[in-house]
Amino acid sequence: MHELQRFTTEYVDLEDRIRLSGETAGGEAEVLWLTRRLIGRLVPHLCAWLEKQEGLGRALDEPHVTDALQGFALQAALQSLVPQPPVAPEQAWRSWLVQSVDVTAGDDALQLVFRGEDDARVSLVLQAQALRQWLGILHAQCVAGEWPLEAWPSWLTGPIPAGTPHAMVLH
Repeated sequence: MHELQRFTTEYVDLEDRIRLSGETAGGEAEVLWLTRRLIGRLVPHLCAWLEKQEGLGRALDEPHVTDALQGFALQAALQSLVPQPPVAPEQAWRSWLVQSVDVTAGDDALQLVFRGEDDARVSLVLQAQALRQWLGILHAQCVAGEWPLEAWPSWLTGPIPAGTPHAMVLH
């Protein structure tokens, strides 16, 4: 199984899907397609893990305090993104539809294993800041696709900071 080291996330209107163009440490690229349904099921798990991190959990059991703290952490993470060239989907050796995602929570990071047909698998390990960055980008792509946002917590649905590109590369 390959592990993605950097990736580009973008909504593709013609497909009505999110394209995750990823690159491994060896420079191999592949394209993963994420559906609206899959994103809707995945987002709550990712956000729940973040809400337990770095003392930003349910502060005094006050949801509005938690939302404010998580919102500030999201804004800081997005502001710290450094633009890089995107991973080119044209260079991918394969392109496939993600059918499921295994989420393994650690103390410092989450491991996502994307699974498709014919034993297609690729992993992605994200620490809290990178996960916040990706969720901010992913949310922007869902908005671009005019997808429903019920699965997204209120701290993620606020305004995205000015200057945050619609498609970004994480590494």
